[in-house]
Amino acid sequence: MTSPLASEAAPFGRVLTAMVTPFTPEGDLDLDAAQRLATHLVDHGNDGIVVSGTTGESPTTTGEEDARLLAAVLEAVGDRATIVAGVGTNDTRHSVELAQSAAKTGAHGLLVVTPYYSKPPQAGIVRHVHEVAAAGGDVPVMFYDHPGRSGTTIAESTYVELRRNPLVVAVKDAVGDLERGAYLMRETGIRLYSGDDALTLGWMAYGASGVVSTCGNITAQPWADMFAALDAGDLGEARRINDRMIPLVRAIMTLTQGVIAAKAALQLLGVLDNRTTRAPLVDATEDEVALVRDALHGVGLLD
Repeated sequence: MTSPLASEAAPFGRVLTAMVTPFTPEGDLDLDAAQRLATHLVDHGNDGIVVSGTTGESPTTTGEEDARLLAAVLEAVGDRATIVAGVGTNDTRHSVELAQSAAKTGAHGLLVVTPYYSKPPQAGIVRHVHEVAAAGGDVPVMFYDHPGRSGTTIAESTYVELRRNPLVVAVKDAVGDLERGAYLMRETGIRLYSGDDALTLGWMAYGASGVVSTCGNITAQPWADMFAALDAGDLGEARRINDRMIPLVRAIMTLTQGVIAAKAALQLLGVLDNRTTRAPLVDATEDEVALVRDALHGVGLLD
């Protein structure tokens, strides 16, 4: 299935959120809540959603749950946003199965993280991504370079090898090296998406296509507004928007922890009924909820 927002410059759209996966208080998958959340995200600035990524707690969901979640999100907003399925694991055969399932379900794109913990050699990364891409048929691929989680940085020479595959069109970068990313965009033509909310303005100045955000679960409109300001040549306005969002980004991404804090924020905003996570993650404590509440007040999202 083709994304309704695909373009050469931004093959997966521009403002994507790595959506949290809603669970019931008992920890079961809550598809009704997922559809409400997906609709909320698209109504509030997102033109793309990544499901079953790390922020979606994919290490704790089954392939069957991933397929049902993807189908539910596609049904809710698949005609208005690019829906990317996270299919990366540290087992190539399992990732191939997930890619086949996601393509069959109708995903617009696949997100493939570097196999984690195993720390494969670069040749293993190339083989992994190529095999997963082949399993997805003609579905385009964004690979995910996140050495902090995977334990391995994708080498510059590996980018060259991956780009030989016409399906491998973009990278979600969480390496955080702006000069390196600019070089790779120039030399390989890879489309780069910021994988770090705090660096998004910098990445866009270097020519990135967009962002895959965690904070976009709470509000993506500021990122959309910031991109519009940059498109209009108004760097000052883009900086002002970024400055306003710094307290929220810090609260979600550094003072607490990604998905845990995002679910707490969504509960405070009334978008989710609970902030349930699956072990080994734990739900936000009351002290953490207070930090998130203060940040939401600070950016004007809570009265």
